[in-house]
Amino acid sequence: MSENNTQQNANGGDLLQVRRDKLTALQEQGCDPFEITTYDRNAYAKEIVESFNDEDEPRTVSVAGRIMSKRGKGKVAFIDIHDRSGKIQIFAKIDDLGEDVYKGLLKWDIGDIIGVEGFVFRTRVGEISIHATKVTLLSKSLMPLPEKYHGLTNTDLRYRQRYVDLIMNPEVKDTFIKRSKIISTIRRFLDDQGFMEVETPILVSNAGGAAARPFFTHFNALDEDLKLRISLELYLKRLIVGGLEKVYEIGRVFRNEGMDTRHNPEFTLMELYQAYTDYNGMMDLTERMFRHIAKEVTGSEQVAYGEHMIDFSKPFERITMIDAVKKYTDVDWNEVKDIEEAKAIADKLNVEYEDRHGKGDILNLIFEEYVEKHLIQPVFIMDHPIEISPLTKKKPGNPEYVERFEMFINGWEMCNAYSELNDPIDQRERFKAQEALLAKGDEEANTTDEDFLNALEIGMPPTGGIGYGIDRLTMIMTNAPSIRDVILFPTMKPLDK
Repeated sequence: MSENNTQQNANGGDLLQVRRDKLTALQEQGCDPFEITTYDRNAYAKEIVESFNDEDEPRTVSVAGRIMSKRGKGKVAFIDIHDRSGKIQIFAKIDDLGEDVYKGLLKWDIGDIIGVEGFVFRTRVGEISIHATKVTLLSKSLMPLPEKYHGLTNTDLRYRQRYVDLIMNPEVKDTFIKRSKIISTIRRFLDDQGFMEVETPILVSNAGGAAARPFFTHFNALDEDLKLRISLELYLKRLIVGGLEKVYEIGRVFRNEGMDTRHNPEFTLMELYQAYTDYNGMMDLTERMFRHIAKEVTGSEQVAYGEHMIDFSKPFERITMIDAVKKYTDVDWNEVKDIEEAKAIADKLNVEYEDRHGKGDILNLIFEEYVEKHLIQPVFIMDHPIEISPLTKKKPGNPEYVERFEMFINGWEMCNAYSELNDPIDQRERFKAQEALLAKGDEEANTTDEDFLNALEIGMPPTGGIGYGIDRLTMIMTNAPSIRDVILFPTMKPLDK
């Protein structure tokens, strides 16, 4: 079968109509599968296969799943069904089921969902199977699945119809099982470290905490324009002020930006904040957590991604942004005196910039152009320029830079962390600088958040904070080439566009 929705059988008949005619016939016989509300199963395919022992007494089981293949004729049929754990073969005989039930079973289609009761045995060719004593049609599939040997290969259709993708491509299901395991592993790890999981607002009047353009919406009851959050930061830091001390949140954030293999406008972010530590503490925690996730999810501290083997077992390299730029461009930024000299270096390196960009902005642009692609193994890039870090503590003795790091793997930013700025006077000045950028046309600049400033004036202890992109982490742990491969329902252009 092809992936077209209007497929033709060998006689020119419409397969969709054939399936509907079968449903009508069942309903006329009083056997409407859509009237069934529940089914009592007690076993899953994978567990049945793994626990089978030829020496044991025959085990009676009840399973349910989707028909993925049928073969056989006459008085014996073999049916493969898939449940959430995998595949199991069903052995059906007319003598066990009765002639009417057996003939009805032969008319069931690939994609139908059935329940089977029977006993587990090993066939003559060695396949562990279920010898059926009772079969039940639980749901009728009215749309043919893609052809078995080609699967669902159209990438656009796979993302739009993820339900079919999950049915036809077992490796896709495995990716999302691993994604779920990554998140549960993170939760257990942080819970063991004494962190508390919390929830903060998605609809906000001030979308701050990151450099991103927000989405807008309108709240009718208050006749108020609101934004969808772009980060979790400012509310979580309010909780640090409130004395919770160790908090984290895993949630969706929304950024009104483009789409590519590493960006989706809505994605899953985790942020955590810990009182009485700094960005060094965040590096230590991150290194331990990523190593733990790799071992728990993949079984190894070395993870294959593309042509590279990512090694989480070794201590992660720690290098400043200035030293990283010097390493790959031979430019010593410590010797750059002013913005004019910075722009001249950018011109020489063919790095584009805007008039509004300061010296620190240009350092970051050079880093992005010349350094990021080399950062394959886990590495912490430390001490960013203050221009791109409005919520971060300055480095003592060097106020042009801040105590911030980003971790990179495979040339991608994986997380972003600060020694959090807790000086409300300094924070207000940073907000003013962001407002100035906003007035100059920077749609990603932050606006002043007066309630957050009020919280800082109440008093926030020294705090380390960090944000992790769960989707990119999942890409690394599952060897996925695109962020769309690890988001169940990625944002897609409308079909008419």
